Amino acid sequence: MEANVRWVALTAIAPVAWGTNYFVTHEYLPADRPLSGAALRALPAGLLLLAVRGQRPRGAWWWRSAVLGLLNVSVFFVLVYVASQLLPTSVAATVMAVSPLTMMLIAWLVVSERPSATHLSGAVVGLAGVCLMLLTGVEGVSVPGVLASAAAMLMSSFGYVLAKRWSADADVLASTAWQLTAGGLFLLPVAAAVEGPPAALSLSEILAFVYVGLIATALAFAAWFTGLRHLPAGTVGLIGLLNPFTGVLLGTAVAAEVLTVRQLCGLALVLAGVVLGRPARAGRRGGGRTRTRAVADGRPGSGEDSARDPSRCGPG
Repeated sequence: MEANVRWVALTAIAPVAWGTNYFVTHEYLPADRPLSGAALRALPAGLLLLAVRGQRPRGAWWWRSAVLGLLNVSVFFVLVYVASQLLPTSVAATVMAVSPLTMMLIAWLVVSERPSATHLSGAVVGLAGVCLMLLTGVEGVSVPGVLASAAAMLMSSFGYVLAKRWSADADVLASTAWQLTAGGLFLLPVAAAVEGPPAALSLSEILAFVYVGLIATALAFAAWFTGLRHLPAGTVGLIGLLNPFTGVLLGTAVAAEVLTVRQLCGLALVLAGVVLGRPARAGRRGGGRTRTRAVADGRPGSGEDSARDPSRCGPG
């Protein structure tokens, strides 16, 4: 159980960092260069992790890195960038809050992780909390922005589950580096063709890109994929609800906003949803592997068995 708490805490770094990303992108990054912005976010982060880990892809990981780079990085970053510029943070975060349910469904179909009743309950409670917390009805909504945010949510949910299925035999930092590097390399020529030569950046934009690249990308994605390696997809998806939770607290801290009773109730529901998604306590171990945690998480075998056998439902 202590190990599970450790993995949950590590995974939570990602949505907390992403919760600040909408604000930084919206306030400090150029709105008219989404492709260049996405490339400058992904490629330096990927190269940094590649330098830290020093491993190149081998075998199937060449094409897997390309596929995951497109899903989790290239297309996803562009869509998030567009959504950040077209939508209020509250609306974009609310659309992305549907991702736990989406991830559970995709994980069920792709890696045979049947969602448990507590995971489903947590997703519904958490989504209700996000809506209560953020949807006030006073902000304008851009239809293209909503479509971009929804597409990003679907794309990333599928990409994350694929990464969970494929990454049992790969180092987490290395596979994260490959995805980010591949995604950034895909974006560079497209950005140059569509948006032209790179524009000069102000000091505030450079600092914003450094933060987005190091914290909201390199650190966040490494933590997120580590969580997917060790936790059920349903648990990881519910931890992602800390993204809008962080956004609300950031608005309170930066803009000196006062939390209303409605928002406080929403925050409480979000936390309740995350708690409901925590991994089940492992039962006593006999001569073989316990099935208690696996059954509660909707998996046919234990996490340790899955880690040894990549053909099983997913990493443990």
